[in-house]
Amino acid sequence: MLAVGNPFNLTSTVTAGIVSAKGRSLGLLDNQYRIESFIQTDAALNQGNSGGALVNVQAELIGITTAIISPSGAYAGNSFAVPTSIVRKVYEDIRQFGEVQRGLLGVNITDVTAELAKEENLREIKGVYVAGVTDDGAAKEAGLAEKDVIIAINDEPVETTADLQEKVSRYRPGDKLEVTYLRKGRKDKKSVVLRNIEGGTGVLAPGTQSSTVFGATFTPVTAGEKSQYKISGGVKITSISDGRFRDLGLSKGTIIVDVNGVKVNSGADVRKATGDEKNLTSVEGFTPNGTYFKYQTRR
Repeated sequence: MLAVGNPFNLTSTVTAGIVSAKGRSLGLLDNQYRIESFIQTDAALNQGNSGGALVNVQAELIGITTAIISPSGAYAGNSFAVPTSIVRKVYEDIRQFGEVQRGLLGVNITDVTAELAKEENLREIKGVYVAGVTDDGAAKEAGLAEKDVIIAINDEPVETTADLQEKVSRYRPGDKLEVTYLRKGRKDKKSVVLRNIEGGTGVLAPGTQSSTVFGATFTPVTAGEKSQYKISGGVKITSISDGRFRDLGLSKGTIIVDVNGVKVNSGADVRKATGDEKNLTSVEGFTPNGTYFKYQTRR
């Protein structure tokens, strides 16, 4: 592999290495909709390399250099690139629709580990475990259920959550996927029609997928959080800046279940409930320490 970039303003620097691993998830993003399926290489990357090309010996682009793991901030042997399967989809979506079109399965997932396999009596340590399905989501509509283990997408084997996310990210809302899964050890297959972030199957206009409302960004609550707070749905604030929500004292980690008398399950729901940030009369939820609140505002 060859990595091309401008480290420390050294224009068109080329370094060489091998592919150390594929489908790496680094936990860089704090969002349920994140996609992290990096190519790992030992080609040297430093500040200024990000956005450069990672090519093979045939000079074919295989990724865009993105990150390193290092205790010092300089190259330490572990470099990462976004694979072209993701880059190509992002490029084509922006060119054709003006915004990336995310097709969602509507599942909460985790890797199958030895501990999980023992706990759930799974015969093999492979695939992706479905910890929960989203109400009115694509997976539930197709018949997938909690505790299923997804082992392939369109007959391509799935090994990890990062692998599953990368494969699904190639498709748009309305696309049909063949999902192969195990249920109580028995292999089966379902056809799943992917949905957009608003729950429909059509592509969305630019700007409508933004989950930033009144300065806050959101992610749907997990199955564990639903159980902990005894709620059927809601969103959690993943970041917050100046805006109405910060003015009310809300902070990162706050869970919101109701806005203006409307139940919310996504950033799109919050945006819709506020009339595209035109109106905010009430907010109901839980603070990061678990305290219930309900705020009423004048406007």
